[in-house]
Amino acid sequence: MRRKTRQIIVGDVAIGSDAPISIQSMTNTDTADVAATVAQVKKLEAAGCQIVRMAVNSLEDAAALELIQPQIQIPIIADIQFDYRLAVAAAEHGAKGMRINPGNIGAPWKVQEVVRACAHHGISIRVGVNSGSIEQEILDRYHGVNVDSIVASALEETEELEAMGFSDIKVSLKSSDVRQSIESYRAFAKVTDYPLHLGITEAGPPKTGAIRSAVGIGTLLAEGIGDTLRISLTADPVEEIYVAKEILKSLDLYREGISIVSCPTCARTKINLIELVEEAQRRFEGMDYQGKIAIMGCVVNGPGEAREADFGITGGDGKGILFKKGQVVATVPEEELLDTLIRAMEEEARGDGK
Repeated sequence: MRRKTRQIIVGDVAIGSDAPISIQSMTNTDTADVAATVAQVKKLEAAGCQIVRMAVNSLEDAAALELIQPQIQIPIIADIQFDYRLAVAAAEHGAKGMRINPGNIGAPWKVQEVVRACAHHGISIRVGVNSGSIEQEILDRYHGVNVDSIVASALEETEELEAMGFSDIKVSLKSSDVRQSIESYRAFAKVTDYPLHLGITEAGPPKTGAIRSAVGIGTLLAEGIGDTLRISLTADPVEEIYVAKEILKSLDLYREGISIVSCPTCARTKINLIELVEEAQRRFEGMDYQGKIAIMGCVVNGPGEAREADFGITGGDGKGILFKKGQVVATVPEEELLDTLIRAMEEEARGDGK
C-alpha cells in the first residue's frame, strides 16, 4: 500500500498523496547557455522526464530560467548550494521548485529569505539531505554518517522551515550506500508525512548505477515509499529516464509506452534472440503503442511463458510465430517476424486489431 503523505505541487505536477510517481532528471549543461539547456531538456521530455532540475551557480543562471521555462513543457527546479541570493533570484525568475540544504545556506535569516521568496511565488522546497553534506554538529552527536544522523539532519531542517511557517516541502535522504539509503528513507517515513524524493546519490556509471538504483529505489517503491525519483548516473541524463521508467514498470507503477519482456537464451533457442531484441528496441522507439511485448527464444515455451503479454513473437528453423495473450495468431517466415509484430501493434493502437 502506498504511504499516505501530504501533497505539494511543482509547476503543474502534483507530488505525494495519490499523485502518480513522477520522474525527474537534471541538466548538465551550463544553465546560462539557454539554447544548449533547452535542447537537452527537449531530449529529456521526449524520453519521458516530467520535472527537470538545473544547477543555479550564478545570477546569470538564475536569470536564464526565465528564458528557458517558456521554451519547454516541464517545470524547472532550481538547485541551490550555499548562496541564499541565488535561491531568491531563481524564485523571481520563474523557478517552479527549489532544492536546498538549509544546513549549507547559512544563518537562519538567510533561510528565512529563501522561504519568503518561495512562499511569495508559490514554490515548493525540497530539503535535500546527502550523506556527504550533514552538518558537523549532527555528525558529532550521532558519531558520523549513519541512518540516525541522516534522519536527524532531515528532521531538523524540515522543522526549521515549518517554524518559519513553510510546509510545501518534500524531502530526500540520499546516500551512495544503498542499504543506508533504504534504512534512512524507511526511518524518516515512519515519523513524518512529507512526500519523498527517492534517489541513490553518486550511483555511478550506467550499468552499476542502474543496478544500485533499482535495488535501493525499487525496494522502497515496493514498500509503498516514494513519490518522485531521480536516477543519478554518470551518463547522458536521458539514460536516467530510461532506468527510472523501467524500475517503475517492473512494479506496475508506470504504464506508458512499450514494456519488453524477453527470455534468457539457452540450448532450446533456435533464433538469434539477442539480435532480435536489440532490433526490436530500435524499431519501437517513438511508436505510439502502450503495452507489454514478449520476445521469446523458442516455440515450445515462448507463448506459455509470456501469456500475459499483449503480443509476442518467437521462432526458429526458418519460421516464426506471432502470439497474443499466449495464443498463436499467425505463422510467418522468420525474416518477416518483426515486421508482422509491428503491424499487429500498429493495428491494435489504431483500434483495427480488436
